[in-house]
Amino acid sequence: MGTLRSTFHRSSSLAARSSAPQRRGLGRAKGVAIAAVTGAILAGGVPFGVATASAAPVALPPLPAGAALPALPAPAPLPDAAAAQRWFDDQLKAVLPPNSSAVPSKALTVQPVSGKLSSGYGARWGSHHGGVDIAAGIGTPVLAAADGEVINAGTASGFGLWVRVRHDDGTITVYGHVNEYLVNVGQRVVAGQQIATVGNRGQSTGPHLHFEVWDPNGNQVDPNVWLAQRGVAVTWS
Repeated sequence: MGTLRSTFHRSSSLAARSSAPQRRGLGRAKGVAIAAVTGAILAGGVPFGVATASAAPVALPPLPAGAALPALPAPAPLPDAAAAQRWFDDQLKAVLPPNSSAVPSKALTVQPVSGKLSSGYGARWGSHHGGVDIAAGIGTPVLAAADGEVINAGTASGFGLWVRVRHDDGTITVYGHVNEYLVNVGQRVVAGQQIATVGNRGQSTGPHLHFEVWDPNGNQVDPNVWLAQRGVAVTWS
C-alpha cells in the first residue's frame, strides 16, 4: 500500500512539472495576443509600446544587402522672375484699399526696342541728329518707354509713320519709321507696353527705330542719357 502511494505522488509531481511549461507557453501566447491588440512590442518578455513610453527605444534592424531607400521627389521648379512679380502685384492689389497711393512695384522706364545702335545723338552728316537710330528687323516690337498718353499715331513727314507719347512728367518720346502702330491718340499706355513695330518707312536707309526724347521745356535731349538717368542700362551699342 505504501508503495502504491509513493508511486502516485511521484506521478503527480512529474505531471505537475510537465504541465508548467505548457502553462507558461499559454501565458506567452496570451501576452502576444494582447500585444497584437494594443500595439505593444514584446522584447525578451518585456512589453514596450503605448503602455511603456519611458522604456528604452528598440533598435531597428539594418537594411538587407542591396536594398535602398526610396528616392525623394524632385523639388518643384522656382517660378521665373516675371511670374513672381505678377504674383506679388496680384497679392498687393488684393489688400490695398481702393484709390490707394501705394502701387505695385514695376519698371518706371524701359528700353523701347532691342537692336543695334546704328546712329547716335548729335552731329551727323553735317547736321544735328535729334535722336538715336536702333537697327532691328521689321516687325520687332516697339515699347512705350514710360507711362503716358499717346498724342500722335499715324503719318508723319520724313518718318512715314510715327507714335508720340507725352509722359506724366511732361516729357515727350518719339518713335519714328514704324511699320505699324498699335495705339490710338488719347490712349493711356504704360512702360513696356507694345505700341508699334519696327519698320522702314519714310526717309530711311534700312529697318530701324528712330527714338527721340523732348524734355518738359521742349528741348531735345540725348535718349541714351535720359534712359541712363532713369536706371535703364540699354543693350544696344
